[in-house]
Amino acid sequence: MSSNDLSFLKSIDGFLAIPEDEASSYEEARAVIVPFGLEASVSYGHGTAAGPAAIIKASHQVELFDEDLWCEPFRGFGVTTLAEPVIAKDIPSALAQLEGICGRLLEDGKFPLVLGGEHSITAGAIRPFAAKYPELTILHFDAHADLRDGYEGEPFSHAAAMRRCLDNPGVSIVSCGIRNISAGEVPFLEENPDRIKIFWAKDKHKWDLDEILSHLKGKTVYLSFDLDGFDASLMPATGTPEPGGLMWDDAIRIIEAASRVSRIVGADVNELAPVKEMHYCDFLAAKLVYKILSYAFRKK
Repeated sequence: MSSNDLSFLKSIDGFLAIPEDEASSYEEARAVIVPFGLEASVSYGHGTAAGPAAIIKASHQVELFDEDLWCEPFRGFGVTTLAEPVIAKDIPSALAQLEGICGRLLEDGKFPLVLGGEHSITAGAIRPFAAKYPELTILHFDAHADLRDGYEGEPFSHAAAMRRCLDNPGVSIVSCGIRNISAGEVPFLEENPDRIKIFWAKDKHKWDLDEILSHLKGKTVYLSFDLDGFDASLMPATGTPEPGGLMWDDAIRIIEAASRVSRIVGADVNELAPVKEMHYCDFLAAKLVYKILSYAFRKK
């Protein structure tokens, strides 16, 4: 695959709706948005296939000036948006497809940010990162541990997303906001204390940010954000909304701090299942994407 094989949206139609006279070409852009609305193993609510388009549409209303960084961050990194490909119907083929796209972008020195689709996408997106970086830490926001070795007969289920990432031997995980784990996942968790660190949502009132950062400091980081990591009152537009989750400031505080002590090289935001007339969920996801990019490039 070459960059000539990639199809792009017009900048005004892409993420952030940047006017053409201010837009970056693929060659100039350092960040590339990858819409990939895979929906093949959802087990409760449906609709994640429409997530990428909803996030891109909502991003057209996101203010480009960031009051924290006190600038329009996109000007410092440039962003372009791929047109969503026709996604293979079976999950292994779809993940191989996404692996190829992210691999091409990494070869070209880009920062891929994948818009899901269900969380199973991470297992494909992560492969070229794991190949490029011998030690890679996933900063994982989620309501669920996703450590099952498959679910309902599908080894690449969204419920096994982190387990499949750990099939790559150099990968470790720091999970924040978890509040749902099955008994079957616990033995694997307990057998891998050096590769999996969970900060449980039930303890968030006493989280020590420095402790979270101690697992990220100096590391190469891929950020995976399942939107059900947010509390259900903030993010009901997802397949499995869970109470007791993160609020906006909880998540942004960790992402901002992580960007200061680690090198974030790629990301995905997944599991938005848009609900008609509930635009605030789409907007929250779009602003989160912009925040991740803005912090990831702050030192670059």
